[in-house]
Amino acid sequence: MNSTLCRLVFVLALIFVSRTSYSHDLIDTPPLNDKVNFYVEEVASGLSIPWAITFISPTQLLITERPGTIKRLDLTDLSLTPIKGVARILAEGQGGLLDAVVPPTYAAGDWIYFTYSKDHQGQGVTTLARARLNGDRLESWQEMLVTRSGTNTSRHFGSRIAFDHQGHLFFTVGDRGDRPNGQDLSTHAGSVLRLKIDGSIPTDNPFIDHPKALPEIWSYGHRNPQGIAYDTETQRLWIIEHGPRGGDEINLVHKGLNYGWPVVSYGKEYWGPISVGEAREKAGMESPVKVYIPSIAPASLLLYSGKAFPQWKGDLFSGALKLRHLNRIKLSAEGKAIGEQRLLTKLSSRIRALAESPEGWIYLSTDSGRILRLRPRQTR
Repeated sequence: MNSTLCRLVFVLALIFVSRTSYSHDLIDTPPLNDKVNFYVEEVASGLSIPWAITFISPTQLLITERPGTIKRLDLTDLSLTPIKGVARILAEGQGGLLDAVVPPTYAAGDWIYFTYSKDHQGQGVTTLARARLNGDRLESWQEMLVTRSGTNTSRHFGSRIAFDHQGHLFFTVGDRGDRPNGQDLSTHAGSVLRLKIDGSIPTDNPFIDHPKALPEIWSYGHRNPQGIAYDTETQRLWIIEHGPRGGDEINLVHKGLNYGWPVVSYGKEYWGPISVGEAREKAGMESPVKVYIPSIAPASLLLYSGKAFPQWKGDLFSGALKLRHLNRIKLSAEGKAIGEQRLLTKLSSRIRALAESPEGWIYLSTDSGRILRLRPRQTR
C-alpha cells in the first residue's frame, strides 16, 4: 500500500471513530415550550459592535464599543453621549474594549470596572482596569491587572466580569489562541481569575502558595469564556465559553478545578471532522453542565432575577453570535441544565451583550449596532 493510500485510510478511520463515538450524555437538553409574551423594542442604533452594556442608574446605560469608545444612553430621551478619557486600546481581531460592569453597591462617582486588550511588549494582553465617571469623562483610570497572557494572535481575549457580593470580582481570560495555555498555571490565559475589588489578591485563592502558579487564578482549562454570572442565592459561579467547531460549554466553576481544555473537548478541528483533545471526559477534569453541538458561539451570560418575567427567575441567558438568537437555559435546584429555549430567532442578529434593568426588563446589544429591550406585553 503506497503512502498516499495509507494516509487516506488513516484519515477515514479517524473520521469513522470521531462520528461513531458521539455521546449525547451532556449534549441533549429538552426544549422548553413555555410562552412568555413580551415586546422587543429598539432603544438605540448606529453603534460600533457594542460589546458590553451596564446600568449606571435606573435610566442610564453605559455602552462599550469594541473599537475603543464608550457611550452613555439616556433611556428617558434615548440620547447617546460620547464618554471621554478612555485608555488606549488595542483593537485588533477579537480584541478591543470589552466588558464594563459596576459593583453591586454602585452609586454615582464610584468605580466602574473594565476589561480590554492592550499592547504589552508587542503582544496583546487582556487587562482589568477601573475608573470613575465624572460628567462625560472617565477619571482616575487605574490598571488593576495587566494579565500575563501575551501571544501573537488576536484571538480569545475573554473577557467578562462578575462580582460575588463578598468583596471579590471574577474575570475571564481566553487561551489567547494558544491551546497549551489552558493547562499552564504560569499564564493567566485560559483561566478564571479572582481578585478583591481593590485589585489585591485574596489570601484564600487556590494557588496562592503554589510556586509555579499565578496567584490570581481561580480555575483553569478554559478556552474562551465570554460570559460569566454569579448567583448570590446559591453562591454559584457560572461561565459560558466558546468551544472549537462544536462544543461550546456552560460550566459551573469551582475553586481550583481544571476544566480540561485542550485535553478534553466536545469540539472538532476546524480543518476536518476530527475530535479535539484526548477525550470528551477525563478523570481529574470537570465536565460541563451543558454542551452546544453545533456551536451557538456564546457572547454573554445573564442570570435572570425574575422581577418582570417571574417564569424566567433563576434561568441563564446568553447571546448567540453564530446561530443568532437569545439562548435560555432552565436550571434545576442542583445546578443541572434541564431545559433550553431559543428566543428572537427571527431577528437574525448576532446578540453580543445582556443586562437586566431595575424593572427586570432584558436589554441586549447586537453586533449590527443596536440596543434592544424585552419587556412584558402587559406593561405597554
